[in-house]
Amino acid sequence: MTLLRSGSATDTGLVRSVNQDLAVETGTLFAVADGMGGHAGGEVAARLAVDTLTVAFGAKPSGTGLSEAVNEANRVVFEHSMDNPELRGMGTTMTAAALVNEDNRDVIALVNVGDSRSYRYHEGELTQITVDHSLAEEMVRSGEISESEAAVHPHRHILTRALGVSDDVAVDLWRIQPTRGDRFLLCSDGLTNELDAPQIAEVLSTVPDPQVAADLLVRAARTHGGSDNITAVVVDVVLDDEDSGADVADDGAPAVAAVAAVAADFRTAADEPVADQVPGDDDIVEVLPGPEPLKPKFRDRSRARRKARRAARGRRLITVRTLLFVVLVGAIVFGAYFAVRWYDTNAYYVQVNNNELMIYHGRVGGGVLYKPVEVERTGVTTADIPAYAVPGLVTGIQEDSLKAAQAYVAGLVATQHQATCAQNPFAPACTTPTTVVPPPGVTTTTKAP
Repeated sequence: MTLLRSGSATDTGLVRSVNQDLAVETGTLFAVADGMGGHAGGEVAARLAVDTLTVAFGAKPSGTGLSEAVNEANRVVFEHSMDNPELRGMGTTMTAAALVNEDNRDVIALVNVGDSRSYRYHEGELTQITVDHSLAEEMVRSGEISESEAAVHPHRHILTRALGVSDDVAVDLWRIQPTRGDRFLLCSDGLTNELDAPQIAEVLSTVPDPQVAADLLVRAARTHGGSDNITAVVVDVVLDDEDSGADVADDGAPAVAAVAAVAADFRTAADEPVADQVPGDDDIVEVLPGPEPLKPKFRDRSRARRKARRAARGRRLITVRTLLFVVLVGAIVFGAYFAVRWYDTNAYYVQVNNNELMIYHGRVGGGVLYKPVEVERTGVTTADIPAYAVPGLVTGIQEDSLKAAQAYVAGLVATQHQATCAQNPFAPACTTPTTVVPPPGVTTTTKAP
């Protein structure tokens, strides 16, 4: 028997006026939908999709049933848009996971359409299971752009698949063998646009409660920019089926191992040389002969002349060429010294010391020629900042200037204050105007709770 535990969180973000994301969290079914198509259209599409998914999967709780439920959700959203001209063009992404029993064993069936993602945190490693159905991702798979270029590409938000935009849609389906200790994350692109994989893995690996982990992920994405609606569902495998075997993929559907293999193939192909760069049979390399060896007689005569010149004027111990070489080496050594010292001293960082946030001048961990120097005790403790920021501060957060380091600390304090007041608006610190002390050179502002 497999036992799951879950938690979910969602937020409108700092730019959008409404939240078009929806999360599903039941005992065996979990999903995230990210609506699109204007104010009303996105909300309607996401709501129709998750309601239809829940009912259709309940009637057929299997891997195939989950895939068919997504197709049914697509049909309902599409027909509704056709019946309502003001909703034409609406649609939604959908990623969902469900615990099902097939062939007398428990498996996690997982489906995806669009650019909402599902991850698996297994034995200390975070793996992205789903593949984004976006134009930028298609360009990555075809080798036109790199993954780093895709992250900032102007077409990264153009989807190649979504629910409700046509009468039919292809659904990716995986079957994954759950293992005790596994953690699954389903999220909208509002989270992955703001947090990278190491940041996500840090929360999933250090926060044991799934609800708290979901809250922290959403709050961190909001703090990092919050340019879109943000939704996260965290699902933990508390107890697994001890009689289960290895992962099994549906016919024609990729398994997690298959996805990793495809990624490896792309990396290998990118590293291989282009065929046109290899010389063909018609390329001729001509080896030119070198100069003929000097005759012994000429060699002896030349050596005799050199001896005579040295005997006449004395041998010079330091030649012009030697002097230039020494000067050049010295210039390189001094240049390297000043470059390294400039690098070591041209930075500041924030680090926790005895539960207090300290600002140091230098590089995290010290430099080759310069040890960090304490420049400011902020008076801020780990109790005054969000919990998710503490692991990074133990190592040290690098900033380009003292002002930037001070602004980073002030931002953490402000974020924690907002979170505290959101949970308990009648706390003493929230019932009176709050003065946020900025770094030097920035005007102090007062904010009502």
